[in-house]
This record gives sequence, C-alpha cells and structure tokens, in this order.
Amino acid sequence: MANAGDQHEEKVSVKERLKADNLGWRLLIGLLLTLCLALFLHFREVRVEVLELDTNAKNYVVAQVDFEFPDDESTIIFRQDAIREVGSIYKIDEKQIDERAAQFDNEVSKSQPNLDLEQIYTAAKSVERAMEQARFADNRTLQKIRQMNLSTQNYHVYTPYNHADEVTLPDSFWRELSSRVIQTNGGSAGAVEYVVSHFRTDPWMIEEDTAVQRQLRQVVGSSIADRYTKVRAGSRIIDQGEKVTMRHISIMQGMKKALAEKRNVWQPLTIISSLLFALVMVILGTVYFRLFCKDVYHSLQKLAIFATVFIVTLCVAKAAEYFLLETSHHLIEVVRYPLFVPFAAILICILVGHHAALFSVVFLSVLLGVTLAVDHNRFLIMNLVTGIVAIIATRDVRKRKEVFAVCGKVWLTCLPILVAFNFAQNILWDVPLAADVFSTLCFMLITAVFVVGFLPILESIFRVMTDITLVEYMDPNNELLRRLSIEAPGTYQHSLVVGSLSEAAAQAIGANGLFCRVASLYHDIGKLFNPHYFTENQMGGFNIHQLLTPLESTQVIIAHVPEGESLAKQHNLPHTFIDIIKEHHGTTLVYFFYSKQVEQMGGDVDQVDEKQFRYQGPKPRTKESAIIMISDSVEAASRSLDEITEETLTELIDRVVSDKAEEGQFDECQLTFEELGIVKRTIMKNLAVTRHLRVKFPERR
Repeated sequence: MANAGDQHEEKVSVKERLKADNLGWRLLIGLLLTLCLALFLHFREVRVEVLELDTNAKNYVVAQVDFEFPDDESTIIFRQDAIREVGSIYKIDEKQIDERAAQFDNEVSKSQPNLDLEQIYTAAKSVERAMEQARFADNRTLQKIRQMNLSTQNYHVYTPYNHADEVTLPDSFWRELSSRVIQTNGGSAGAVEYVVSHFRTDPWMIEEDTAVQRQLRQVVGSSIADRYTKVRAGSRIIDQGEKVTMRHISIMQGMKKALAEKRNVWQPLTIISSLLFALVMVILGTVYFRLFCKDVYHSLQKLAIFATVFIVTLCVAKAAEYFLLETSHHLIEVVRYPLFVPFAAILICILVGHHAALFSVVFLSVLLGVTLAVDHNRFLIMNLVTGIVAIIATRDVRKRKEVFAVCGKVWLTCLPILVAFNFAQNILWDVPLAADVFSTLCFMLITAVFVVGFLPILESIFRVMTDITLVEYMDPNNELLRRLSIEAPGTYQHSLVVGSLSEAAAQAIGANGLFCRVASLYHDIGKLFNPHYFTENQMGGFNIHQLLTPLESTQVIIAHVPEGESLAKQHNLPHTFIDIIKEHHGTTLVYFFYSKQVEQMGGDVDQVDEKQFRYQGPKPRTKESAIIMISDSVEAASRSLDEITEETLTELIDRVVSDKAEEGQFDECQLTFEELGIVKRTIMKNLAVTRHLRVKFPERR
C-alpha cells in the first residue's frame, strides 16, 4: 500500500509540474500576443481623405485640427520677390579684351617706352585677367550678394545706360582695378599705371553675364525658407466638385502630419494606453477560449498556432497598408477593401478549429477595421462576411488544392456585397466597382497561395496533424501501407475494418473520426517483422505457435508494438500515430497464452509472472486512442463468432469493453460512460453491416 501511495503522489506531482509549466508557456504566449497587439494599435496610420491632382473632389473636406502646412504658392511668391532684387550683372566682352591686348603688345614693342618691357608685359597680362574677372552691378545687387555671404571682390558699382553700344568705363573702375592688380600680383606700379592709362581711354563693349545672374538667383531663391500657412480646425479645405490642386494636396498632408503628432506616440501615457487596450483584448480572448474552446485553452500547441497566425495576419495587414499608402499612384483609393481576415480564418480553421476561427474573424475584423487607414464600416462588413464564409467552406477541406476552391467561393461572396455598396450610392456600374472586383480577386488568389505555403511550415513547426495531412497518409501507395497489403494482407484488411469502425464511433461522440481512420491503418505495422505469427495472416495453414512455448509466443505477439514504434520513427510518421501504436493495446493481458501457461503449470497462478504476458503500454490517453483499442479488440474477437447477430455482437462488445474497463484501460482517456455507450452501439451497428450474412444461393444444376 505504501508503494501504491508513493506512486500516486509521484503521479500527482508530475501532473502539477506539467500544469505549472503549461501556465508559464501560456503566460509567455499571452505576453507576446499583447506586445504585438500593442505595437499594432500604437503605430496605426492616420486616415485622411486622399485627393488626386487635377480631379474633382468627391466630398468636401474640413480641417480636423489646427495645423500649419508648407504653402508652396506663398513660398514661390516670396522667392520671386527676392529674385527680383537681383539686378543685371555685366562683364566686359572677352573677345574685345583679347583684341585690345594684342594691339597694346604691338604698340609697346614699337614705341619703346622708358619702362622695362618685361614688367609692362607682366602688368598687361594681370590687367587683362582682372578685366576679364570684373563684373558690374548696381548697389542693390551688390548688397544682396553680401547678404548671401558671397564674395564681391571683383564687383564694381556701375550700370550702363545702353549696353548695346560701346561705353567708356568710369575712372573709379580703373582706379580700383589698378590698386587691386598692384596688391594682388605685386607688380610694378608704374607699369600697371602705364597699361591702365592705355586701356582707360578706349570705349568697351559691355554684355550681360547670364550664367552668373542665374547662379546668383538660384542661391537667393534657395535661401528663402518654406512659408507655412495656418489652418484652423473646422475650416473647409476643399468643396465637393472643386478641382484638386497641389495646394489642396499640401494642406491634406499637413493635416495628416498634425494628426500624427497630436497622438504623441512616444509619450509614456500613450504607450501605456496601447498596452492596456491590448491587454484587455488578450484577456477577453482568454476568457472566450476558457469558456467556449476548452480544447484550445488546454492545448499549448493550439494556443501557439493561434497566436502565430494572428500575429502573422497583423504583420501582413500592416505591410499591405504601408505599400498601399506610400505608392505614388494612391493605390489605397483603388484597393478600397483589402481582405486580410480570410487568410487567418482558413489557417486557424484547419489547424486549430472552427470555433477559434470564428472568434478570430470577429476580433480581427473589428481590430483591423478600426486601426487601418480604410473605410472602416465597409472594410469591417467585407472582412467579417468573407471570414465567416471561409470558415464554412474550409470545414470540409481534405486536400491542399481545395484551398483555391475555398478562396474562389469567398470571392464569389464578395461580388453581391460590392454591388450592394454601389447600389447604396445609386450607381449601377462604374470604374471603381470594376477595380474592387479585380482587387478582391487578387487578394483571394494571394490568400490561397499564402495558405498553401504556410500550412506545411506550421504543421512542421508545431507538429500538428490537419485533415489535409491525414488524407495524404491514407494514400495506399504509401510505402508502409503497400508493404502491409503485400506482406501481411490479413493485418491490412483488419486495419481497414478497424479504421471504419473507429471513424464511425469517433464521429458519433464528436471526436476526430478521420484521425481514427488513418491512425488505424498504421497501428499494426509492427506485424511486418513477423507477419506469419499472427492468425489473420496464416491463411488456414500451419500455426507456428505450436512450436513455441506460451511465453515465447507472447513475446513475439507483444513485440509488434515496440517494433511498430521503431518502424514508425524510421519512416517519420507523426508522433500522434506513434502514440496510437503504443497505446492501442494499453497494458492488457495476452490472455490466450497466459491461460495456456497457467494450464501448463497445473493451474497454479502463482507460478506464472503475469507481467511477462502484459503489453508495456501506456494506457490510452485520448478518446481516439481508446476508441481504436475497442475497435481493434472487437474486430479481432468477432472473427471467432459462429453466428453474427445483433445479440451476439452486443454481448461480445459488452464483454470486451467491460474487461478493459475493469483493468483500468480507460482511466486516462477522458471517455465518459455516456460516450462509451454511444461508442459501443455505433461499433455494433457498423460491425453488423461488415459481418452480415448473405442468403445461401441454391446450387446451379
């Protein structure tokens, strides 16, 4: 008794430890979901009317807040005023300077002045270069140049009355030129004066320096800062039917920026607000799952899948919103009803369950409709309806290609809704409706591709068995099933019947019937190692057990469980199939050979070690596993009946189930007495159909 008590305490402690671990993982999943929701809520886009240039506004727009916007028109006016202050800038004709310099050289070489010729030539080159660099402008222009912090070293105050004719330059220019050449080049003052005195008496051609003028005006224009105009809240920005200009677009962009700044994204209270909203949503979801989706609430695997799909959907929605808003073609006005919810609905329905999928559809429709920069009411209706249709259409999906058919049905549901939206505006048909039809079709095609791509990834990461995967394992061309049908045909037929019985029984109590059917096909694959040791494969021939002792026969029979487990792992079968292989006999007794051994010992039970004749287990831990155990035992026992009637089958099933119940085989599978009664009745009806007798036909004479 003490040992039994210790074992019980150890079992309880293990359960408590597992429960504590599950609680920690649940809290981690909830925390991650809360943070992602908070980020999604916190960094939401500001929704404002999108105006397209040179089109007529569909509605009038009113300023929602006080704001300033960069007024390009005012900025242009101020820049033009500043540019007007820049007058004409003139220079001496360079070609004329070159000609006069050449003439001067000839004259100097002939006149032979008292000065050194080399000094004169050097001074002439310096004066020539200074004249080429010289620029003439009025006082206002020179003052503007100084305001721009530009050099006025070569500028002179002079404006010709008529620059089409040659003019005589003022004496002030020549004096400034002489002093600058002497200071800059350090040449002989007498030589410089000699050269200047030769050039100052000549008339010169003056022309505008357009390149310098353009450059100066660009500098002056760029120095003028953008002008901002204030707009008061409630002011009408644009009237209905008014033509949209760049000014209107600038005003709308300024209002959007002001609305975003008003939200104070980085303020502590704003961050706490987003976290609180997210926490409330997660708590509501937790309460819903605990009350209405207990299988999801108690399964870490399903909770993790739900959270993953939920977060991926939020990321996809945010990325699509950014793309639609940031494109230069204003795609948000073309793609008015982006469909994100069907993606989550299909994945969650397949991987978690339709109840959880329904919750996600309602939750995501409201959440995305409120936070995304879309037409909230119509977006919510579109995503809510299409999400529910996706759940209804997905419940019977058995193959991956059927996902495309589901998305096609969802898209067909969109059409009457879109038409209804148009009729509500008293419009029969227009271009936006055609764009909506095309955009929703594109979204559903992308959804189908994403779902088909994500399914195997999520199945692999979370080791989940979907109906799609189960159907793939039913393929008779599977290597193990093909070997079983050839090397152990009796076992294969037995597995087919067990699968049929267990599927019907599981469906009758709301368990996973398809899983029972498929898992039953693999539950006896361990018999491939020694198929002829099992009566269903002996075909009425010699029974090899006649050569073995009861203990040896038992060891061969029991070995098919660990050998089946090893073979399943070798072929990478799902762990849920491996659990069925280990549990379908539980810890039952191989009673036939046990009784033989007792008989050989003269009926003395104490001389026989019962443990050597028992399977190693474990006992069934799920309803599906218990149903397969019952179906397996009943199907095998029914082959020994001489007469198949409802009474004999009922008696057989009652005896098999009561024997296993007395041994405690159903203690860990959560199968209720009511469900057990339904399972027995369902198996009896289906087994009666399988084993029905035909009328004996008379012999043909």
